[in-house]
Amino acid sequence: MRACVATTVHHPEDARIMHRQIRALLDAGHEVTYVAPFTYFNVTPAMGLTPIDVARHATYGRARGALRRGVRDADLLIVHDHRLLHALPHRRPPVVWDSRDEATPRQLARAGRRHQVITPAVVPEATQVSDRPPPPGDTRVVHIGRLSAERGVSELIGLAGRLASYGIRLDLIGAATREARPLLRDAQRVGLLDWFGYVPNRHALRMAEGALAGLSLADDTVRTPPTKIMDYMGRGLPVITTPQGASLVEEAGCGVVVPLDVDAVLNAVLDLKENPVRRAELGALGHAQARLRHHWPDHAEDFVRRAESWAGLTAHALAV
Repeated sequence: MRACVATTVHHPEDARIMHRQIRALLDAGHEVTYVAPFTYFNVTPAMGLTPIDVARHATYGRARGALRRGVRDADLLIVHDHRLLHALPHRRPPVVWDSRDEATPRQLARAGRRHQVITPAVVPEATQVSDRPPPPGDTRVVHIGRLSAERGVSELIGLAGRLASYGIRLDLIGAATREARPLLRDAQRVGLLDWFGYVPNRHALRMAEGALAGLSLADDTVRTPPTKIMDYMGRGLPVITTPQGASLVEEAGCGVVVPLDVDAVLNAVLDLKENPVRRAELGALGHAQARLRHHWPDHAEDFVRRAESWAGLTAHALAV
């Protein structure tokens, strides 16, 4: 099968796109053309791909041109931006939209009438679960993922200032919105926290290992449980989350649910610092649940089979 995978928004090394879906297709022996903003993010395309560079947030005309080149011999097109559904070339293979967690019910309904749609019910959210992560430590807490107002960047910076007097550092691993960057640079300049910017997911997960806890903060505009919670679970970290992540954390018994409030998060961190037995138990429970339900290699084969079905390929065609 020849698949074209496309984004004009996400980082080309996005964990979901590159390190889960594309890697699964390549490992299954399929060919992949990847339309992504390589130059914008200064990324060298991975070996085994046919890359097509496109501007980030490319105009519909330029995006359509990139897609036209990408699907020239493709059996399937997987797009990761809703806006690309409005830039599809006239001649194209079957289209799949990976809706992520930004989709509205109306967008899902409209797209579902014309295309296949990936939701967590179709392809579960997952992560790479470590075999034997180190136990949680007591000198730092971590946050993996995009930093923005709705994802608690102001509260994270406020928390960092409060944690310093207790000998605890805050590591922020992820890109930030334009509005958040000056705040983060200022906080790092005065030594409140360490902000590493964008780090490829596989490296970010290793950096998180051994932390006291993983943080997942969000306001009411964020509707779905963040994937970062699975990342923390997969690395044996207790989770401190706002209510958006309550379902995952409570099911596994692997952390604490708090409001989006600096004092509440601080108290949760300090409670874990003072109780090494409890944080080790929470980390172990989360890791066991992640290994059982959220380990991407356990889902990769099903994703590939679905992709082959969406492309309309029969078992005979795949065997030839």
